[in-house]
Formats: sequence, C-alpha cells, structure tokens
Amino acid sequence: MAITIRDVAEAAGVSTATVSRALRGLPNVDERTRGRIQQVAADLDYVISPSASRLASGRTGSIAVVTPYVARWFFSTVLSGVEDVLQEADMDLLLTCIGDHNTPSGRSPVAPRLRRRVDGILVIAVPPADPQLRELLDLDMPTSMIGLTVHGVPSVTIDDVAAARLATQHLINLGHTRIGIIGGSPSEAPFTAEFDREAGFAKAMSEAGLDIDPMLESYGYFTIEGGETAMTALLTQPKPPTAVFALSDEMAFGALRALRAHGLKPGTDVSVVGVDGHDMSEHLDLTTVVQPVSELGRIAADALLTQMRGGESSQEPIRVPTKLVVRGSTGPARD
Repeated sequence: MAITIRDVAEAAGVSTATVSRALRGLPNVDERTRGRIQQVAADLDYVISPSASRLASGRTGSIAVVTPYVARWFFSTVLSGVEDVLQEADMDLLLTCIGDHNTPSGRSPVAPRLRRRVDGILVIAVPPADPQLRELLDLDMPTSMIGLTVHGVPSVTIDDVAAARLATQHLINLGHTRIGIIGGSPSEAPFTAEFDREAGFAKAMSEAGLDIDPMLESYGYFTIEGGETAMTALLTQPKPPTAVFALSDEMAFGALRALRAHGLKPGTDVSVVGVDGHDMSEHLDLTTVVQPVSELGRIAADALLTQMRGGESSQEPIRVPTKLVVRGSTGPARD
C-alpha cells in the first residue's frame, strides 16, 4: 500500500497541513519540526505529490511552447535548446502546434486551452499578424519569443536582414549579376524571418546597382521538396540565374537536388547559398549563413524563467550573431 501524507503526519505527531508545509519548504514551520518530518518522510519513502504541491502553490510547473511547426529542422532544434533549460529547472513543457493559415483542418484557438495550465508561454516564430499571437499576449502571462519581436516582450532573434545581405553579397562578390531568390510563400502573414530576409536580399541587390528580375523569384515553402520545385521553375526561365539565394537551408537542399537532376554542378554551373546552418549543410557542401539555433531556445527559456521567478528580463530584443560559412555550392560567375 502506498504511503500517504496521513501516514507521515501520524508518525511525526503533527497535522497533515504541517507535513505539507514542511515538505514544500513553506514558512511557519519550526525548523526542528521540519527536520523531524523530513526524516520521517525519508524513512517511510514518502514523496509529496507534485500535483498536490502545484495545486497548493498555485503553480503548474509547466510552460507552453507555441509553434507553427514541430517537424521542421529549425523548430525542432530550437525545442532541444528550450528543453535543456527546462530540464535543469525541473519544469514541464506543454507543446502546442498551431500550424499556419494553410493548415487544411483549420486552427482552433490556443489561448483558452493554456489558461491555468501553464505558468508561462514561449512563442516560436509565429507571424506578428497572426491573430492567435494577440490572444496569447492578452493572457498576461510571463512570455518570451524567438524569431519575432513585440514591444515590451523579451525576445531573441538574429538580424535576418543582415544575414540575407551577407549571403547575397557573397554571390555578388563572386561576380554574379543574375541572382534568383527562393522565398517562403506568397502569404499575407509572412514569418518575420521571411520578410526580413527578402528585405536583406533586396537591399544588397540595390546597393550593388543590380535589378531584381521578377522572373527569377520563386517560392519553396521552407521545405526540401518546395526548394526543388522552385529551383526547377527558375531553371526553365529563358535566362536562368547564375546564382540563387534560398531563404532557408532546407529549400537550398532542394535546389541542389534540382541542379543535379538537370545535369548541373552546384558552385560551377549555378551557385546556391542558404541561411540557417542546418546539421546537413556541411555534408551537402552548402554555403550558408549559420545561426546558433539551439542557443536561441536556451536564451529564450532562460528569459522566461527569469520572469516567472519575479526577475526582470531585457525588454530589448537580444540579437545573436551569425556567420557566413563558404563551401562548394558557391563559386565565381562563369563568363
């Protein structure tokens, strides 16, 4: 038979309420009495119920991670960083995937399901225009964000504009002038990273005095398959690009596959550069702008826990650095 709090109370000669306060570290318990209760509990191999403790304290011991995707590399890698921090803090993670506006089955409201179930919310790359974001903020819980910024809410990001400029400038420095772009999607509510990376591409092209050819723009929907389809569409243009900037490494992987399917060699016939620093980018010899993805998760989780413990987190977005890693998928423009 399982040992109960009543068994501990009877053995220690105190009330169940005193046992509960003593084992949860609450005040108003004599230290000698607390020590006796702790010893009795240890002798009886009794552990206070986490659910009972959380109910008494008004805390759930959980945080919600709200994300549009789970299976994609960026999001799963961010989650690994978040989980590292939560495990150390003995906190549980409630994962909520809200999808996007293209989700076939539609989307049910998330905010009502989180009330009284979590102590804080961590939001990963939900588009700022998404109405669900405002509903989450209206819960008035400790909140931190990754990949987007909202005034007054702690967040961690990279400078996506600068990352895209760096990638595009690399192609320009190699002598390319007909540079295509593989974007995410023609969505009315784009991800912040998508919008900023397109802006960074346009800025680099403008500064170099190069025109952006609308015929050299395609969409890969942030998937490998989408990147392959997008690159195939670019290669069928009357004047295809000599270089392509893909807004994510996964789309760049698809672009590389499309080039090889057409008998073209990446870095020699057509150059390709991505952004992210995907684990597979080195194996596929992809030039990319690397961001510390798991570190984003750790920083955001730390900021959330700081709020939950009554501390103050920076209200200014934390920007982590990126770097260009040059590999064989890019090379000089051919005459």
